[in-house]
Amino acid sequence: MEETMKDYEKELEASFRKINEGDVISGTVIDVNEEEVTLDLKYYTQGIIRTADMSDDPNFSVLDDVKIGDMLEATVVSMDDGQGNILLSRKEANAVLAWDVLEQYLEEKKNITVKVSEIVNAGAVAYVEGIRGFIPASQLDIAYVENLEPYLGRKLTIRVITVDREKEKLVLSAKEILKEQAKEEHDHKVAMIVPGTVLEGTVESLQTYGAFVDLKDGLSGLVHISQICQKRIKKPSEVLKVGDKVKVKVLNTNDGKISLSIKAVAEEQEAEEVEAFDTKQFSSDENVGTNLGDLFKKLGF
Repeated sequence: MEETMKDYEKELEASFRKINEGDVISGTVIDVNEEEVTLDLKYYTQGIIRTADMSDDPNFSVLDDVKIGDMLEATVVSMDDGQGNILLSRKEANAVLAWDVLEQYLEEKKNITVKVSEIVNAGAVAYVEGIRGFIPASQLDIAYVENLEPYLGRKLTIRVITVDREKEKLVLSAKEILKEQAKEEHDHKVAMIVPGTVLEGTVESLQTYGAFVDLKDGLSGLVHISQICQKRIKKPSEVLKVGDKVKVKVLNTNDGKISLSIKAVAEEQEAEEVEAFDTKQFSSDENVGTNLGDLFKKLGF
């Protein structure tokens, strides 16, 4: 008797379930072909979504994008498609449900991979959850993109930055993610520089508070005005100009910023020269005396 009840559980559940036209229901994909998708609705009949009613996204492919076992939500269009199945539309359901998902993506700052399907005036178009989204030219890359054509068909990782359900407005951006990635890469490079290291660079700009030095590989550091030279100066331009090649010592790399010193390199060079001179003065092939007279003689007394 127990086995018999289990056999009929699905039928019993279906017999008490009420489905009406206009309802949004979910089901499990049990078959996919080029013309339609078949869903198990846990009902006495199956659900059918025709391929034309699956998505507005021109990049959508029913055979590539839908797999057996997927859970789909769709709107009931008709209780009978002419063959006893419930006719469904995922596009209609999407028009309601997708905006909830998009608002969640906006809140979570979720990274999403999309494919650019169209180039339009001042931007590109990509679909997210079946909804047409606009990517402004200023949001395609870190810098403003003038030539948009190479982006057609390209896959991008984007975030939702504007969701307006009433106006059906969806705006997407790749810029924010790219800026974060660039910062991570920059900070990693900076972290690999050991304080105390002497590097060569080129003065790229002069400010009232110091000079910025290009260290190559996308890195630059600041030489504060107090670290430019040993004498006191009122402005960096007194001793430096843009394009000058300089040697700098890395003082620290705090918060992804590189602090440099030209003065420290000069001081080290002077110390080395003094040491070399002293070594030369006190080194000879003669026997070195140990009494005070020999020592004073060496010192020139």
